[in-house]
Amino acid sequence: MSLWEYANPVKFLRLSGALLPWLWGGALVCLMVGLTWGFFFTPDDFRQGSTVKIIYLHVPAALIAINAWFMMLVTSLVWLVRRHHVSVLAAKAAAPVGVAMTLITLITGAIWGQPMWGTWWAWDPRLTSFLILFFFYLGYIALWEAIDDPDSAADLTSILCLVGSVFAILSRYAVNFWNQGLHQGASLSLDKKENVADVFYLPLLVCIGGFILLFLALVFYRTGTEIRLRRIRALIARETRIA
Repeated sequence: MSLWEYANPVKFLRLSGALLPWLWGGALVCLMVGLTWGFFFTPDDFRQGSTVKIIYLHVPAALIAINAWFMMLVTSLVWLVRRHHVSVLAAKAAAPVGVAMTLITLITGAIWGQPMWGTWWAWDPRLTSFLILFFFYLGYIALWEAIDDPDSAADLTSILCLVGSVFAILSRYAVNFWNQGLHQGASLSLDKKENVADVFYLPLLVCIGGFILLFLALVFYRTGTEIRLRRIRALIARETRIA
């Protein structure tokens, strides 16, 4: 079986129909367990107090915000090279999810940062790159809406996705590029010494798992919707020509 088989809309819809109940269910369970565990059954941090518990929303949302754009990058490249409509529709479907996750990241970051830094916003490298990434998401969505021809819209949004990937990379590695930023280092790392304490780490992993499953469920669902909308538009256009 080849992965390219699922570039066929019928096969993709069949696959998504089989996976969606499991993705929705897994996301619901992980989020309920992770958020309940994190917010109600972990201690306050000795420096940050109960404010630290926003990590269970902030970190998973930030990971999805960045990786959603990378997913869009891959599927946009597939469109530019292979001209598979399902791939670019998946990128289009992921964009509103990515913008929502970026907005959650910015809002929870402001709530977390205010008591820690004494301000709701600072022009920290990572915060600034996330803000720019948010505007790239909005621009990507607006470009789809502004162009009537779907293939032309797919081409231009794919190019925009390539450009915006620079800021997705900066959002991920800004702390490593600029040591003088206010933002703390990574909460998760291959180096265990840099990770948060286990009492926060384990529920955080469950929350991240929940956010990943939620992202996949939303993208599969929205991609299926985009495929059906494309079919409806094609049928309407054909009926208009016949008439």
